[in-house]
Amino acid sequence: MMSRKQILITNDDGFESEGLMALVEALKPLGHVSVVAPTTEKSACGHSLTLTRPLNFVEVEKDFYKLDDGTPTDCVFLALNKVFMKEKRPDIVISGINIGANMGEDITYSGTASAAMEAVLQGIPGIAISQVYKDKGESIKEFGYELAQKSIVTLVEKIFANEFPLPPRKFLNINIPPVPTSECNGFKVTRAGNRLYTHHAEVHHNPRGKEYYWIGLPALGWMETQGHITDFEAINDGYVSITPVHLDMTSYDDIKSLDAWL
Repeated sequence: MMSRKQILITNDDGFESEGLMALVEALKPLGHVSVVAPTTEKSACGHSLTLTRPLNFVEVEKDFYKLDDGTPTDCVFLALNKVFMKEKRPDIVISGINIGANMGEDITYSGTASAAMEAVLQGIPGIAISQVYKDKGESIKEFGYELAQKSIVTLVEKIFANEFPLPPRKFLNINIPPVPTSECNGFKVTRAGNRLYTHHAEVHHNPRGKEYYWIGLPALGWMETQGHITDFEAINDGYVSITPVHLDMTSYDDIKSLDAWL
């Protein structure tokens, strides 16, 4: 008799996130689910490990832990010590369902994506899944996570029936369009688009007159692209975007020109 698949779930929105709960609910029928998630929201923390202080596991319920002030990367890294052992590693790590998009260069900021990065660095298949929203989150209130749940179940079932579709040190970054399930046009394999970034920040003063800054949320703007469809275009057209991401950041096209420049 085959043992049940081991699924590790984390996120960057914190252990009480509705998106996390929706992901757990969707995947429980597919295997044994363990959760290690940050205590508080860690959005845009990137692929950061906590090295300057100790971290504590707090058991919320059976097979569900919050990592006190840990990052998503901490959660994956330490779960392999606390929850799993060398002879019992997870078959897959899934990070999400993030509340908001993780497309284009935002992948480099994303704690959601970074948990999947850590998984593949540890030799475990990794998936990051994010629910794009519009109207300041009103689309999530209207449509919920049904499409995200259905999409991740379809993909994980396919992986478990066959194999992970990428070689080592590569993960899947999935973004779900803000549409009802009935209006989704299916899956689209994409490349990461190019965001148009601003540096918006608000300056305020506390009651004692001390100045402080609060980084704002940039508008979801994108450069026009040619050739292979991007994640942004797929979402805009009502498709679930699946982007293969690799951790080798070498710009191979520039090696020869850089040699010549030197």
